[in-house]
Amino acid sequence: MEFVALIYTSIFALAGLALSRLLLPETEAVKRAAMGLAFGLALLIWLPALFSFALGFTLAAQYLALAPAAALLIAAAVLLRRREGAPLRRRRFSLRGSARWMLTCLPLIAIIWVLMLNHVITPASDGSLHSGQSTYGDMCMHLGFITSISVQQKFPPDYSIMSGASVGYPFLCDSVSSTFYTLGTSLRFAALLPMLYAAAVVVLGVWCFFDTWLGERAAPLATYMFFIGGGFGFAYFLDLAKTDGADSLYELMHGFYQTPTNQASLGLRWVNAIADMLVPQRATLFGWALLFPCLTLLYRASLGGATRLFYPLGLLAACLPLVHTHSFLALGLVSLALLVCEYVSCLIRPRPGWKNRLASFAAYGLIAAALAAPQLIAFTFRQAGEGGFLRLHLNWANDTDSWLWFYIKNWGLVFILLVPALLAARRESRRLFAGGALIWLLSELVVFQPNTYDNNKLLFITWALACGVTAEYLIGIWDKLKCRGNVLKTLSNTALAAIICLSLFTSGAMTLAREYVSGDHLSLSGGPHIEESGYQVVSAPLVELAQYVEDNTSPDAVFITADNHNNAVAMLTGRSIVCGSPSFLFYHGLDYSRRQEDVRLAYELPEENLERVAGAYGADYILLSSWELGSFDVDRAWIEANCERVFYNGECALYAIS
Repeated sequence: MEFVALIYTSIFALAGLALSRLLLPETEAVKRAAMGLAFGLALLIWLPALFSFALGFTLAAQYLALAPAAALLIAAAVLLRRREGAPLRRRRFSLRGSARWMLTCLPLIAIIWVLMLNHVITPASDGSLHSGQSTYGDMCMHLGFITSISVQQKFPPDYSIMSGASVGYPFLCDSVSSTFYTLGTSLRFAALLPMLYAAAVVVLGVWCFFDTWLGERAAPLATYMFFIGGGFGFAYFLDLAKTDGADSLYELMHGFYQTPTNQASLGLRWVNAIADMLVPQRATLFGWALLFPCLTLLYRASLGGATRLFYPLGLLAACLPLVHTHSFLALGLVSLALLVCEYVSCLIRPRPGWKNRLASFAAYGLIAAALAAPQLIAFTFRQAGEGGFLRLHLNWANDTDSWLWFYIKNWGLVFILLVPALLAARRESRRLFAGGALIWLLSELVVFQPNTYDNNKLLFITWALACGVTAEYLIGIWDKLKCRGNVLKTLSNTALAAIICLSLFTSGAMTLAREYVSGDHLSLSGGPHIEESGYQVVSAPLVELAQYVEDNTSPDAVFITADNHNNAVAMLTGRSIVCGSPSFLFYHGLDYSRRQEDVRLAYELPEENLERVAGAYGADYILLSSWELGSFDVDRAWIEANCERVFYNGECALYAIS
């Protein structure tokens, strides 16, 4: 079925490419292709979801979604043939002059793909499942969404880690993998296929945005600064290396979150975009895949004069709320800042056609707001209201330093050079960064979710804009310093450039190296798992239990289990449990305290409570494994005597609650 999944994905990708060629005929071929892949991804995410809202998340709904994608592909091909006077198939895609995007994008795509392949539920030779460092946590929750959406076929879904509780989280980042799981692929393949597609779209989208804004010379530098750039955290490691030597290198490469970009005790909180955002956080991955093409369209429409692009921008922006709400908010804030700048500029010095430009800007906002409103009202606002998401909080995640020093050591040269870069920047760059400044201000004053740290999902857009402004400034300095014919001057300038690059990229490079080591290297070639690498997520006996549950229980069965985050039942079977990990439930704004206590009573005082708890939450089975036995003072004898044991493999036992 993996081949079917590839064909399925290709149809949506081709539809997006055809749509891009229709909407962006004047755009450079590579950028048009990048935009087309983003359009195709939006179709892949949303068309199966729209049919599933009406029919449930069934196999029929997934195949019906092909119809509008295929119709769009055919219609675009017909229109293009009429417009261009030649069959679409005769138009060749030229790679001439494409070295800059290939040298920029392909290495980054390769890095992300390698990390994804050796981080996402890599199977070991003994049957256990493993992950890398960054995917050890969130991946478990996402796998639960993927399997439960497919198995239970309820759409919109409930939380598999809190039976009966409806989801307000932007679940389309996971339902896109549920589509492939429903088509019959393995869970690993279903999780990875759209991730690999989205990763390529993110890299191409970021480069396309920077190239459109900054031009071909500054865009590669800005792209690498965004993905690999970091602060001065490497200095802490170098200082430690003076005393500990090789031990410090071992700790960096093998310690749990001891990298130069992620050590909270040292105030290092600006994580790496690849290792800590794109690989483990699916909502961010798919959100950025749509956001950066939106920013490209926004730049061209508002600052480049192509106002007709406001209309496709409105449609693409409206896809964001149920994919990644933070990206939708960030795009709205950048758009607002640009609109205000445009309006003030027109008041000061009106230019021909300014009313039409403002009208097109307003039309974009109305389209995006009208299509996003049902998503926000039905899901986002409800969850935010119940969970108390919005609150005042000063100074983001800084608990150790002054505001100035916190950003100097976390953003490094980007922060130090930002003010002079803005003073030297073009008008378009300053206007664009005004949106980043607005995001930054709000992120320093307001928290938009229970976890204060998660404001970085907004701040990363400010980071992207700061990288662009700074890269443009650095390229300008390089041009002024160049002195042909003077060998000494050339060598000194090259040395200076090398020092700047080391300060920009050392922390990020160290983090990526550590992240690679934390995964399963040999999984790329199908080899056995190396025990020193990776983190075991699910043991072999629990994988065996999950297979039994999948084969022998109803899709709507509910299980009483421990609340460990790597819960095999919730992750691998698509079934629901009564109460999952607080580390997930709390940050989703869910009140789990009563359930958590009921689960404890069901294990420790089952004679008085098991039947009551099972009735209250519709539970059918109770699990005993090392997780439950280690978490509760389990009355095992009573459960053995009064419940039917339906599965046992030495490590875990499953009992039907009569």
